[in-house]
Amino acid sequence: MEDERPDVLTIGRLAHRTGLPVRTLRFWSDEGAVPPVARSASGYRLYDAESVVRVELVRTLRELGLGLDDVRRVLSGRTTVAEVAEAHVAALDAQIRSLKVSRAVLSTVSKRGSTAEETALMNRLARLSAAERKQIIEEFKEEVFGGLDVDPHLRDRLRAFGIELPDDPTPEQVDAWIELAELVGDPGFRARMRTWMELNTPVPGRGRPPGASIWWARQVVQTVAEVRERGIAPDGPAAAEVLSELFGDADRAAVLLCLEAGIEAGADRYRRLVARVRGQYSSPDASEELEWLARALRAADQA
Repeated sequence: MEDERPDVLTIGRLAHRTGLPVRTLRFWSDEGAVPPVARSASGYRLYDAESVVRVELVRTLRELGLGLDDVRRVLSGRTTVAEVAEAHVAALDAQIRSLKVSRAVLSTVSKRGSTAEETALMNRLARLSAAERKQIIEEFKEEVFGGLDVDPHLRDRLRAFGIELPDDPTPEQVDAWIELAELVGDPGFRARMRTWMELNTPVPGRGRPPGASIWWARQVVQTVAEVRERGIAPDGPAAAEVLSELFGDADRAAVLLCLEAGIEAGADRYRRLVARVRGQYSSPDASEELEWLARALRAADQA
């Protein structure tokens, strides 16, 4: 038969020409992706040179991740390769985003040594929809910022304050979101943040609270960092000079009250997590500088 019709290929010869296993070609043939052009008298499948080209196209599309349904639609002319490719790009993008989330969750689980219950919670938090994430933040804002007696301009800024993951977040952003979502969902944290906001937020008609500069001006932390590098102790005379430089004749007890409220609330951690979620520069951990400042204020108060 092959001698009489050299242009006709058995499935074995087609496999030899294309380098694919016979079982793969038989499966594609059964599924209608590479149908035989004819049958021999004995019922064997026969293919031709066009079948070789068709096999190469099917192989390419399959290697790119297309299912046989899409392959058949392309080969039948019901759609184009470009149209199918566009749909698959969108699907792959979604899959990549999902994989990034999975990687971030597993990385966090590994670092924390989390239990199964904690892992389930982190996975749920990481996979919330944008609307669900926004709802969590809005509830937090209402409890912490709502009803504060503040300047209208500042109130507008607080209302507009958003914390959103981008459509294509990095693993670091997802990790920060998991930690932030756990934090803002804690009623105790919300209560402590509310207390801190009440003490540190400027009230209309009055100046900024004496301790607010610690949180709204990073140079305070930077000054303390430089002082610590010089080895100045918080209970020494040099520390008293630093306090005078930073706060002048402000009520030191009020400054300490504001500072301790922020330390207890974890305000600096919250601010750094927000920056990481947004993909912005996250200032270094200032907990040691804040504790130094608190000790210095206590020592000054006892002097």
